[in-house]
Amino acid sequence: MTDETTNQTASPESEGQDNNNGNPKEATFLSHLVELRDRLLRVVMVMGVITVGLMTVANDLYYYFSLPIQNYLPENTSMIAVGVISPIFTPLKLALIGAFFISIPFILYQAWGFIAPGLYKNERKLAVPLLISSILLFYMGMAFAYSVVFPLVFQFTTAFIPEGIEYKPDIADYLNFSLKMFFAFGVAFEVPIATIILIAAGITDPDKLAQKRPYVIVGAFVLGMLLTPPDIVSQVMLALPMWFLFEMGIIAARFMLKDRIARMKKEKEGYDEEVAAETDDELDEEFDRAIMEEEEINKKDPL
Repeated sequence: MTDETTNQTASPESEGQDNNNGNPKEATFLSHLVELRDRLLRVVMVMGVITVGLMTVANDLYYYFSLPIQNYLPENTSMIAVGVISPIFTPLKLALIGAFFISIPFILYQAWGFIAPGLYKNERKLAVPLLISSILLFYMGMAFAYSVVFPLVFQFTTAFIPEGIEYKPDIADYLNFSLKMFFAFGVAFEVPIATIILIAAGITDPDKLAQKRPYVIVGAFVLGMLLTPPDIVSQVMLALPMWFLFEMGIIAARFMLKDRIARMKKEKEGYDEEVAAETDDELDEEFDRAIMEEEEINKKDPL
């Protein structure tokens, strides 16, 4: 009886183990979902802490954030708040967005921790410097927009104020304008990363990209027109760095992917030789076939 009871009690556990062993894919999928949930919770917690910290100094934060435009306002003028709750909502919105930008390294670190186990060693070796470089380049794009582009744009704008018009920018409009510019320049500064990825994936090579330089320059100015406000200063200030960073991406790819580029060239040369050899063989076969047909015709009709 005791043995039977023990066997009966143990049977559900063994069935559960058999079910788990029988569905390894389902168990793995659930473990990935749990890990993803944990990493998302960490991101939310970190962003929440940073947001609360920035909200305590939201007004001071907005003051320093608006200095590029305030330095070029006409005398005895200031920015205004048109919306009913703009004086409260706009600084808090800036604090929330600032918390996101500050959290980007941590967010990408969590994303990397989730994706990295599924990558090969050589892929991780290439991805780590690209990930770090992409973060730094995005921040550099934002810093370039704030410190170089904003003063030029606002100086250009205030120089062309029509007579009789009082220039008083709205604080919410300035925030939206700044965020668009930050995004545009942050993405534009990722051009070297995109160039390296295209070459690493075997889609193109540095020589082909260098040959397409005129199209890249035109594309940079078109993107500058689409991503920036309708003034020539910001368009040119976006297009020129994109062109420069494109050239830097080609140079960096030549050093970082030297072995891969050499291997791609050898494979291409080998493929071209095979195609050339196949073409020569086909021509020889066609020529021999033509001679044989002519001989057969001569045999049937000597005249």
